[in-house]
Amino acid sequence: MAGVLSNRVDRDDLKAGDHIYTWRAAYIYAHHGIYAGDGMVIHFTRAAGHEIGTGTFLDWFLYSSSPAATEGPPCQKCGHLVKSDGVITSCLDCFLDGGSLYLFDYAVSPAFFLAKARGGTCTLASSDPSDVVIHRARYLLDNGFGMYSLFKNNCEDFAIYCKTGLLVETAFSVGRSGQLASLTAAFSAVASSPLRFLTTSAGGLAIVTSGMYCVGRYVSDIGVRRDVVKVPVERLVELNVTSIPQSRATETDIAAGAPQQQLEVPCVVAEEASIIPPAAP
Repeated sequence: MAGVLSNRVDRDDLKAGDHIYTWRAAYIYAHHGIYAGDGMVIHFTRAAGHEIGTGTFLDWFLYSSSPAATEGPPCQKCGHLVKSDGVITSCLDCFLDGGSLYLFDYAVSPAFFLAKARGGTCTLASSDPSDVVIHRARYLLDNGFGMYSLFKNNCEDFAIYCKTGLLVETAFSVGRSGQLASLTAAFSAVASSPLRFLTTSAGGLAIVTSGMYCVGRYVSDIGVRRDVVKVPVERLVELNVTSIPQSRATETDIAAGAPQQQLEVPCVVAEEASIIPPAAP
């Protein structure tokens, strides 16, 4: 397990199915993806200059797809593979774009989770086997993960879904992203907690605010939330049917050890801005 102080990892230690990330814009936020092996990464993004859709200069400042945002000749290794947006595949160098490589931790203890003061680096949820993770990522590479949304359906949401198969049921909360959960927790701790009026000292206020921040982060984590369901990847793409090559084996088959085979069969493409499964009957 990566250390509490840093989740940095060496390239040689990566395994297919690992959830990796790299910090962007002076550590303001991180871009996440799934390592697919052979130096390639599958990740989720919007087109360069439209990552958050505000219509302001922030759309250029907060970028996530380095291949689409880089000028000059395309990468010799992955330039022919990179799409302008959606679920894309690129080499590790293009994914990092000069940044450092970090490994996202799964199944951490509550103490370890709270010791990581910044969100978007670990979760209490357990990861599924690597072959299932890769199956989900490649399936979504072919079929899409819906429309990118900074608050509901971003790169971290994509990577966490590939690792866990968990989706948030309610439409009235942020997605699975730990970065957004931390931001929400921080705002709630500072601006919304009535407990801040119970103390007038700076030290007391710091303790109350820190406590509220930790509680907010903890209850928002995908590993403890009650509004999440396990959804097979094939179910995510049941909105519009089109015919493209995809794996005959389903997620359940892959988990049972069945080999993946390519077959021309009907598949589906998700179009919703936030992919939320219908409630079970």
